[in-house]
Amino acid sequence: MELQHYWLILKRQWLPAVVVFGAISALSWVSLLMQDPIYEAEGKIRFTRGDATSSLTGLLEGDVGRFDPLIDDNNPITTEIDIIRSVPIVQETIERLNLTNEDGNLLKRSAFLSRLSLTSSRGTDLLRIGYQDPDPELAQAVVNRVMDIYLQNHLQENRAETVAAREFIERQIPEAEASVQSAEAALRRFKEANQVASLSEEAAAVVSASEDVRRRVAELQAALASASAQSSEFFATIGMDPKEAIAVATLSQSAGVQEALVALQEVETQLAVERVRFQDTHPAVIALETRRSNLASLLDDRIAEALDGGTYPGQNIQIGELTADLIGDFVRAEVRRSGIAQEYSALASMQSAYQQRLNQIPRLEQEQRELERQLEAAQSTYALLLERLHEIRVAEHQNVGNARIIQAGTVLENPVAPRETSYLAMGLMLAVVSAIATALALDSFDKSIKTIQAAREVFGYTLLGLIPSYSKDSKRRQGERLDPSVPEVVVRQLPHSAISEAYRMLQANLKFLRSDRPLTSIVVTSSVPGEGKSTVSANLAMATAELGHRVLLIDADMRRPRQHQIWDLLNDVGLSHVIVEHLDPSTAIKEVTDRLSVLTAGVTPPNPAALLDSQRMAALLAQFSSDYSLVIIDTPSLNAAADVPILGNMTDGTLLIVRPGVVDGVSANLAKERLEQSGQTVLGQVVNGFLAEHEPFSDYYFSYANSYADVDGDRPRPRLSLSRLRGGH
Repeated sequence: MELQHYWLILKRQWLPAVVVFGAISALSWVSLLMQDPIYEAEGKIRFTRGDATSSLTGLLEGDVGRFDPLIDDNNPITTEIDIIRSVPIVQETIERLNLTNEDGNLLKRSAFLSRLSLTSSRGTDLLRIGYQDPDPELAQAVVNRVMDIYLQNHLQENRAETVAAREFIERQIPEAEASVQSAEAALRRFKEANQVASLSEEAAAVVSASEDVRRRVAELQAALASASAQSSEFFATIGMDPKEAIAVATLSQSAGVQEALVALQEVETQLAVERVRFQDTHPAVIALETRRSNLASLLDDRIAEALDGGTYPGQNIQIGELTADLIGDFVRAEVRRSGIAQEYSALASMQSAYQQRLNQIPRLEQEQRELERQLEAAQSTYALLLERLHEIRVAEHQNVGNARIIQAGTVLENPVAPRETSYLAMGLMLAVVSAIATALALDSFDKSIKTIQAAREVFGYTLLGLIPSYSKDSKRRQGERLDPSVPEVVVRQLPHSAISEAYRMLQANLKFLRSDRPLTSIVVTSSVPGEGKSTVSANLAMATAELGHRVLLIDADMRRPRQHQIWDLLNDVGLSHVIVEHLDPSTAIKEVTDRLSVLTAGVTPPNPAALLDSQRMAALLAQFSSDYSLVIIDTPSLNAAADVPILGNMTDGTLLIVRPGVVDGVSANLAKERLEQSGQTVLGQVVNGFLAEHEPFSDYYFSYANSYADVDGDRPRPRLSLSRLRGGH
């Protein structure tokens, strides 16, 4: 539908579109003839993945100047193309060759790049460099200069990479050497702090020694248990602990202690005898008690002396020979138990120390391995840096890049511009586009209603008739005046034509518009002058009269009357005379056929609206409606005079004539607004003078193949197919 819409626009605006097309096509041809030939020189550069010299020498495995893309799916030659188009290379080329423009100034970079072409054939490692210029020698010089400058920069860039790498490695070597020294010092401090010589050998020795100590500890545990059992038996037998037994044995073997003890015992015996004989206050008793006290003190002193200042808590310091032997054995057993216990304690401490060392060895081994790895990594990095430094120093002096010129600048045999075929094709394309744009622009500026569908959408009234344009020239544009050689009342003069059938279809639609009572009087008007309302009124009247009805056609357009011209009548007496002079209407009505009469407008009065808006006019219409089957009133346009609302209220309704290409949207909306404000009964609308070839759905309305091309003949024409008109479609 959109394409058809644009096609209809082109058909309506074909003349200006053709003019624009022809003008631009001619300008394209003239421009082609005036252009100077443009020559192009081309050169080719080949790229290799890496620097061949570095690869042959085996240094750096060919990594110097390696030609690899940063992104996997990217072509590295694209990057080189942008480098060639960069400002430094372009500007240096312009300055070295002193390239100037027409004004004598140095050529701008944008102008230079517009002449420079850089392309790479798909699947190859070749870059084509081309330059276009009217001077073929200059084009060749530019290509050679661009390739030379690019290769120099490429070589400098590759060498700059090796120089930067060498400087970087030279800065890294002292740091790597310091890292090696630091790692060695850290390993040495670790061994000194943890007394490590060889952790693997130490672990084996500690495990063996720990096993021996464990076995000896087990043996001492058994011996200690036996000695403890013997000591317990002796303790149970003699009833003394080892300390007390030793003290008793010591006192029993002390002569002084025994002498003091015997003397004390003798005094206590004498004291007991004397107390039997004497009382406690007797001098003999008192003397013995004094002597006993002195001997007891002496005994305590000798006990303390024998025990090296200690005291003996017991009472019995006299023992027998058996008890003395038992005490000796007890003391010896206790001494043996104490020795075993001390040896066991020492071995247990040694076993704990061995176990602690064994527990530390895994951690120490881990720390030692970490320090050794750090040392190994530092040494490896240091050695690698030294090796790479040597390689880069050699490669720095042998790098020649990975780009080669395989074809110097060569001028092509034939000029590359202008290309006549493509240039003319572009000119024709521009002409077509400009012509279409002109047609669309003119059509957008034209605010008139152009199609039947547009008329229906603007007014919204029932579509009662479609009157196609009729002229000897079937290509007449919308809005143009009719050919004067074509009769205006075609229903009478060309009764079998397709146009006549259109008017008869209009008459039939008006007949069936009302089912309760027939129409007796209607007003025919339009939005603006020139829409053919007078012609439609005349032909509608003729089509109705042909059916045997008495019809009166009144020309109420007193400003621009037309009916007397259509019917070739005198306008000496007309409607104005009948109203003003109260003449008998029969004196002014002229009969043009047996059943069709015409009342012309008459002399134009000063105020036609006041004349029509009178009781006399209302009475005349009432009289005419009773005398005739149908009264058709031809009135001025809605937007030209106020007569239509006056007459519309006196009749059965108003018939609106719309002519595409004449009325515009603003006038149409204004006319519709006036009809609605005045409360008119609008019977419907008739689209008059449309061109079937300009309608998107013309095949829905007309079934004949050609538009009305021959209106002079009276042969039968194909009938109009207007069944879609009923119901407003």
